[in-house]
Amino acid sequence: MNRHDPNFSPKIIDVARAAGVSTATVSRAITNPTMVTEATRAAVMAAIAETGYIVNHAARNLRRQQTGGIVVLVPNLSNPFFSQILSGVAAVMSEAGFNVLVADTQQPKGADLQIAQYLHNNRADGLIVLDGAIPESLFADYRRTRSRPPVVFACEWVEGFGEPSVTIDNAEGAMLAVNHLIDLGHRKIGHVLGPLDNVLTIKRREGTISALEAAGLPVHPDWFFEGDFSLASGVVAARAWLATSDRPTGVFCSSDAMACGFMAELHSHGVRVPEDVSVVGFDDIEIAQHFIPKLTTIHQPRTAIGEAAARMLLARLSGNSDDVDSVRLTVELVRRDSTGAPPIR
Repeated sequence: MNRHDPNFSPKIIDVARAAGVSTATVSRAITNPTMVTEATRAAVMAAIAETGYIVNHAARNLRRQQTGGIVVLVPNLSNPFFSQILSGVAAVMSEAGFNVLVADTQQPKGADLQIAQYLHNNRADGLIVLDGAIPESLFADYRRTRSRPPVVFACEWVEGFGEPSVTIDNAEGAMLAVNHLIDLGHRKIGHVLGPLDNVLTIKRREGTISALEAAGLPVHPDWFFEGDFSLASGVVAARAWLATSDRPTGVFCSSDAMACGFMAELHSHGVRVPEDVSVVGFDDIEIAQHFIPKLTTIHQPRTAIGEAAARMLLARLSGNSDDVDSVRLTVELVRRDSTGAPPIR
């Protein structure tokens, strides 16, 4: 084998020899990486680089009657929360030879029609869905479709749909946030909600209430402020907090974006964080550790969520659906500068 020979065209058998495996193993490592060990896949990838072998994805997809692409349905592409998840998905899928198309489910026109087309025809080999607010009617039609791409949920999910998912324990994360405020001495704790019908909002609200009740603290309806996960809704929540006569001294926001908007608006009114009010976020997006003050928050392993969802979808595409179970990843509290002891009054 001479890579420097201009007439040399490496074949799969050359890769197999270089990796010390069979051609069938090379094929599996390329087309279905979940079917080989990590060490075997690494050896095959190294042999491909060594030999200069070029994988013909178009021919492979034609043989397998696949498009060679998957679609990720995202509820709001402008939300920085999704960046690391998408990065994790792309890293795993590109290694497996799949292109990744990202579609925004909150486009003002034709979103439902576009989603239906992805769910019910061969425009994509599979879907990763990050939006739990997709109309149930679309998934009802999906169940009745014989030829349908496999679906994996990530972060959000549709209750009762039955497809595998990669999630975190949102209620547990909320309890970590509220218990942190309680441990600091706060007894008047508020909560900025996400969209009321969102599964994440529901679970985080449940966790907030559970932590308050377990500590014997009041669940004050006026201290539960409306929001929608956005920066702007955090500003609105801060104005509602300012207009409250009996203000909570600690506030748990259902997203970091809302927490940042909340703190920025308070700063413009001369309210200090954490001296006057402590604030906890949820997600640990990039800005959280650079905001002033640095935001105490609940860390989600976003890259790991994307990677796990992609591997789960690859397993389903390879026909291993029976071995695919839902996964719940752990969260942790990250203590920074936005929380402290309650003010003395």
